[in-house]
Order: sequence, then C-alpha cells, then structure tokens
Amino acid sequence: MPYGILDDYSLPTVPGTVTLAEKEKRPGQDLTGDLKKIGDIVLVPQPDDSKDDPLNWPAWRKNTIVVVLSVGSAVVAALGAMISPGLPLLAEEFDKSLDTIATFLVGLFIFWTGFFTFFTSAAASVWGKRVVLVLSTGALGLLNVWGFFTTTFEPFVVMRLLQGFCSAPLETLVTSTIQDIFYVHERGQKIAIWGLLISSGVLVGQIISGYIIQNLGVKYTFGITALVFIPLFIAIFAFVPETTYNRKAQSASVDLVVKDDSSSTEDLTGKDNSPSMILPSNDKPRASTASKLTVFRGRVSNKSFWREVIRPFPLLVYPAVIFSSLIYGVFFTLFVVLSILSVTILSSPPYNLTPAQIGLTNLPLLVTGMIGSAISGWMVDKVARTMARKNGGVYEPEFRLTLMAVAAVLSTIALFCFGYTAQIGAPLPLLLTFSSLHALASPFASQAAYTYVTDCHSTDVNQVFVTMGLIRGAMTFIASTSVNGLYQAWGPGKFFGVVAGINLIVCLFTIPMYIFGKRFRALIARKVDSKLSK
Repeated sequence: MPYGILDDYSLPTVPGTVTLAEKEKRPGQDLTGDLKKIGDIVLVPQPDDSKDDPLNWPAWRKNTIVVVLSVGSAVVAALGAMISPGLPLLAEEFDKSLDTIATFLVGLFIFWTGFFTFFTSAAASVWGKRVVLVLSTGALGLLNVWGFFTTTFEPFVVMRLLQGFCSAPLETLVTSTIQDIFYVHERGQKIAIWGLLISSGVLVGQIISGYIIQNLGVKYTFGITALVFIPLFIAIFAFVPETTYNRKAQSASVDLVVKDDSSSTEDLTGKDNSPSMILPSNDKPRASTASKLTVFRGRVSNKSFWREVIRPFPLLVYPAVIFSSLIYGVFFTLFVVLSILSVTILSSPPYNLTPAQIGLTNLPLLVTGMIGSAISGWMVDKVARTMARKNGGVYEPEFRLTLMAVAAVLSTIALFCFGYTAQIGAPLPLLLTFSSLHALASPFASQAAYTYVTDCHSTDVNQVFVTMGLIRGAMTFIASTSVNGLYQAWGPGKFFGVVAGINLIVCLFTIPMYIFGKRFRALIARKVDSKLSK
C-alpha cells in the first residue's frame, strides 16, 4: 500500500502504474535494449526513423505549433467571457434579465463548445486536425463580423451558438496535437503552457473588453476580435501542419525512466535536445512544403465518423474520468460564476465601478493565476517523481492528486471570505484579495485533474478531454441560468457560503479517489479486456 493507495493483485500490471527501470536494473545491465532514449529516459512512444514523423521534427517547429495553438485557445477563451463587463448594458439593450443574458450569451456558448467537441474531435480523427483547425478559425473571424452588425437578441444568440461550435477545435485538439508531437515525459510542460494561456485569455479578454465596451460599445468587442482572427488564421495556416501520423514503431508497454533533472528535452527558447539515437532515414521521400500547407488531404484514417462521435460516451462511467471531470468542471464553473457576479457586485454600491474599471479588477487575478500555474506546473511533476522514487521506483497516477490539498484549502477560504467581504461592503482591495486567492487555487485543481486522468487513460486522451469539456459546459450552463437570481435572493454571504461548502465537499472526493484509484483502474482494465476477448 504505497502512501495509502490500496494495491490491486488481480492484474500483473495495472494501467497507469509505471515501474522505473532505473530502479530495477542491476549494475551493468541494460533492460531497455535497443530502445531509443534521451539519456536515461526511454522515449514513449518510440519514433520512426522518418523525418516526417512529428516526434522527429525540430524543437522550434514543435514549440511554434504549441504557442500558436495555445494563443488560439486563449483568444477562444476570451471570446466566451469578453462580454461579461457589458452584461448589464446588454440586459438593458435587449430588455432581458441578467440571468437570461448570462445564460444565452455566456453559459450556452460554453455548453455548445463542450457539446460540439464530440463532432469536431471525430472529424479530426477521420480527416485530420489541420482542416478542422483552419476552417474553424476562419469561421470564427466571420462570425465576429456578424456579431458586430447584429442589433437584435435572437440573431445575437444564434451567432453565439455558432461561435461555440467553431470554438470546439481550439478547446480539445490542442492536447491531442501535443500528444502527436511530443514524448510522454515532455507533455506536462506543454499542457501547462496551454492551460496558462487559456486562463490568461479569459482574464485579459475581460480587461481589454471592459475599455472597449465603456468607450465604444459592446459590438466593437466583436469587431476588434474579428481583426485579431486575421493574423491568427494566417499563423495557423502557415505554422500548424497536419500532425496525424501512422507510426510503425509502437511502445505502449515501454517503461518511462525519469531522472529529477530531466523534465524535458527542449524548451521554448528553441534549444533542440533531440535524441542522439534517432537517425532519420533519407530513404523515404519527404513531404514537400506545398503538401504540408494543403488544408484538406482526404481521409487520414479508416475510422467511422459516427463511431468516433459516440466513442467518448462510455468514458462517462470511468471513475477517473468522472472524478477529473467533476473537479475540472466545478472549478471552471466557479471561475465563470465569480466573473459574472463580480460585474453585479462591482457595478453596484458601494463600489459603482465602470465597465473599464471592472475589467481592470482582473489584473490581480491574472497575476496570481500565472503564479499558480507556474508553481502547480512544477509541483505536479516534482511531487509525483519524488513520491515514485521513495516508493521503490514505482509511480502511481494517484500521486498527482496531492495537489488537491492546496486547491481545496485555498479555494474554500477564498470563496467563503469573498462572500463575507461582499456582504459587509469591505474595501475593494480586500475583496480582490480573495478573488485572487481563488485564481491562485484553480491551476492546482486543473493540473491535478488533467495529469491524473491522462496518466490513468493515456490511450483515450482525446475522448477523455471531449467528455470533460461536455461536463464542464453542462455545469456552467446550469449555473448561469440561476446564479444572479440566487445571489439576489440569498445575498452574497449566504450564496458564497453555500458555494464554498459545495466546493469543499467536491474536493473531499479526492480522498477516496486517492485510496481506491488503483483498484478502480484495475476494474476498468478487466472490464475492457473482458469485452475485447468476446
């Protein structure tokens, strides 16, 4: 029972549990044979010798792809929340309640983004990621033009629904692209960069849109965003090639050997530490530059589109997926709830802030969120690696869940104290201190959820993130339908007290998940093996 995790003896190897070969080998013995590696790290997956294998691409190219797609995700994240400072103005313009405006223009946008990931992910599996990313980015630019010229409520809602649909690829295909071009031991850092830019996009979008809304009007947020999509479209077209590759060399059973000082092989400065054992062959003709810029290549696999659409649904019964979706969904939903209610609180006495001033209140959240992302990104690998070393070289995915201790304490305190300070009309700096504390806590929860479920179900990462996106969208939509009404009925003290209690209860589910997680993984593996054998 390593660190309180209950062992399972029904399978020789439980999926997700990794034995570090470095701890197992005797002096002078090489257990990895001819496997390609960097130093002591066995490369997973094992790359082909072809230069067209994305794993063999230069570091600068792979990092450029990550940066471009992460910026795209940040812009899409900003697209959902950028109208938040203008919600009262939109409610007045369209003669609707705040709950109606928040539901149809924010909550429904997020829900449809999560729902349509089933279809965009399936399309990417069948026809490739590049065509889906390029078309959706171009469509988002045109939809923002529509938003600029829309003057009535119903077309505005339709425009937001279509934006949700077209935002789906930049929500889910980034993680699978990272999986295509980076080795397992390199992916954590890249996912952390992606997560940081998404959270930053939400906050920076509100800061900028606050000024735009106050000085020009809500519609100009869409007009200016349409201009932003022009260079983004060009960047995706020019620098994001198709990353789907049918690799001959498979290495699902290879153990991952990690040293404390070897968290990645290259960084965003462009330094390329490519594996010295990989000597790409020149026998195969390389893809030309023109062919790399081709948007539609036809089918990249023989998979059925509709089968890929429904493929994520069975994951809804996987304990690790349920838990991670719950954690990620709750923290994201509370992030949106705070964003919506902050407008209500800060635009009313005793604060009486303008939309531009409300936007600026996101600056401390941005700073603390970046700090939280940096610390949690470092801790999620460092803590797990340390625990694995002290566990005789055996790594368990449940080690990732230790970050939830930080997330649970900080977020519960932040939510409770935010409600109390709003109730008594405390000075603005004190109110922002507690909203910033929640922004600091959120990256710890998202890192724990992302890395845990990825380690548990590494072969189903695409479908896992699609499922998580749907649950997150449903939670956000449900919350947005009543959040303002409940806040007005209960008052800030009671409302955020209840929310803090729900947050703590959800976080406490980490304890049984940590203890029984390995047995849950074994149970799912036995069920899957049983179905495959029939």
